[in-house]
Amino acid sequence: MKKLLNTFYVTSPDAYLALDGENVVVQRGGEELRRVPLHNLENIVAFGYQGASPALMRHAAEVGIGVAFFSQNGRFLCRVEGERRGNVLLRREQYRIADDENRKLKIAINIIGAKAANSRAVLLRALRDHPMLPGADEVRSCADSMLESAAAIRNADSADTLRGVEGECAARYFGALDNLILQNKTEFNFAGRSRRPPTDKVNALLSFCYAIMVNECASALEGAGLDPYVGFMHTDRPGRRSLALDIMEELRSVFCDRFVISLINLRQIGADGFEVKENGALLLTDEARKALLTAWQKKKQEEITHPFLEEKCEWGVVPHLQAQLLARFIRGDIDDYPPFLWR
Repeated sequence: MKKLLNTFYVTSPDAYLALDGENVVVQRGGEELRRVPLHNLENIVAFGYQGASPALMRHAAEVGIGVAFFSQNGRFLCRVEGERRGNVLLRREQYRIADDENRKLKIAINIIGAKAANSRAVLLRALRDHPMLPGADEVRSCADSMLESAAAIRNADSADTLRGVEGECAARYFGALDNLILQNKTEFNFAGRSRRPPTDKVNALLSFCYAIMVNECASALEGAGLDPYVGFMHTDRPGRRSLALDIMEELRSVFCDRFVISLINLRQIGADGFEVKENGALLLTDEARKALLTAWQKKKQEEITHPFLEEKCEWGVVPHLQAQLLARFIRGDIDDYPPFLWR
């Protein structure tokens, strides 16, 4: 079982990262704010514009620590990584599958089928936890319709057909998600998914969490020897980590969406945790990002039972386990790719 190491998040936009021995040092205006030993880190994630020293990036790459840079609103900018340790035969087979419409469609159907099932499970769990949930009929109707879509997903005969069904499921799911928000509804009203830029508080939180999750999925895939940029559902595009986006589809609702709903309902993030830019985009404040990332790290340490492996693991290890299962399938060790199905 993979050991869950720490991810070091740097949220101050004007912080600069430097290397001192075997420590990463956070500086601002020449003043040392904090230092953290590198030996217990798996990733360094910085939200800001000052950057990091070449010495730190080189040493982190040499010892296998990923250094990723994001904008203040969570948009991925770049990632520094060392020599790829992936198995060349594994990656060549990954590329063969990605070039074969039938083979990659089979994997994509499993992934999107799991996404629909997990989204439905989130809605049903909310109904069980809150029997008097406002809008319960709408939530139940949405869950029923997503069950009906399962057959269409299984029988999809092309990637375009599958994307069409997936888009319809996602629209229905996000249409019902507002009913799960039980606190501060005036400030955290959710009318549907919007991106680039997010124009309401819920979408700002979702976009930020999705950006973090895709980075963690990319790290997991690299660790398993796979190329995170070549996917089976998401098409190739320069700079797009398509396979990481594929794997994240299974985890969006059960980890990211439930996490955001909990942040709001438990009042861990308030309406004052956002700032509005000139273009109407909403960004989290520095303090709100810190609160979110602290809760994110705590969530990653929660223990669950993996549905396929039937082993106890921490939530934070799930992307790594899914990456390993995908690699096993591509190598031919198992007959099919088992997506993550939340129970």
